[in-house]
Amino acid sequence: MSNIITAEHITKRFSAHTALDDVSIEIPRGSVYGLLGPNGAGKTTLIRTINRITLPDSGRILFNDKPISQKDIFKIGYLPEERGLYRKMKVGEQALFLARLKGLSRHEALLRLKEWFVHFGIESWWDKKVEDLSKGMAQKVQFIVTVLHKPELLIFDEPFSGFDPINANLLKEEILRLKNEGATVIFSTHNMSSVEEICDHITLINKSKNILSGKVDDIRREHGGNIFSVQYKGDNKALMERLHGVCEVIENEESTTGFSSLKIHIARNEDIRSVVSLVNDSVNMRQFIETIPSMNDIFIRAVKE
Repeated sequence: MSNIITAEHITKRFSAHTALDDVSIEIPRGSVYGLLGPNGAGKTTLIRTINRITLPDSGRILFNDKPISQKDIFKIGYLPEERGLYRKMKVGEQALFLARLKGLSRHEALLRLKEWFVHFGIESWWDKKVEDLSKGMAQKVQFIVTVLHKPELLIFDEPFSGFDPINANLLKEEILRLKNEGATVIFSTHNMSSVEEICDHITLINKSKNILSGKVDDIRREHGGNIFSVQYKGDNKALMERLHGVCEVIENEESTTGFSSLKIHIARNEDIRSVVSLVNDSVNMRQFIETIPSMNDIFIRAVKE
């Protein structure tokens, strides 16, 4: 799979503050790519650099394997975290105006806007003033304008901010649909559950540096750390004695009526089979499975480290 965006050794400083410090990432075409990190880590600066809103002090951005140029910006749809619509304008009038700025003719813009308004069930908003919309309603309009010209690359900065769970789920479905239609999506978020649901790849930026990149499934497996969940029936005390010195017991929930459970850490891969045998010989084992950490766990652990 080729890369739609390649960022090579990007450094950006604002006076004495280093916003990006030698950051390199590769964003595969047709993927949903998550940019993660604490506030102030450098995510938005990287997004603005990709958009040529901000130019790097050193390094370069490649778009389709060539240095990105101003004409490539028309192939990008960008929804910034700082939303901005003209509050006194009518929704339809403003959406049409913004669509024309993307290079669409008035006729084509009207056709596409009406299609999207019907799709979202917001036809009645056309003659409303923006100031009469809630934050979530305004974000729907901006989402439509962002994707209207069918760009190759879509960039969303904190797209789920301000949405209730129903509309956040609607937006996730739209992002996946656009990906299936051939678009590449980059989005910055603090919502770790969204990362696990829709992201193929992620980059974690902390203190201006790229500290973790890769496929989501690969990263979760790599950070599993040989932690296993065990369910069983039998003598808990006897099992603890057998496991002592063999593995680390992280959690121990004993039950007198149902299945007891353990969470254990096995230091070496070669010891896993022997621990399984030991548990099976000691109690009536129901389950012995590896516990894959959530992206939230990995995020917290990586930032702390």
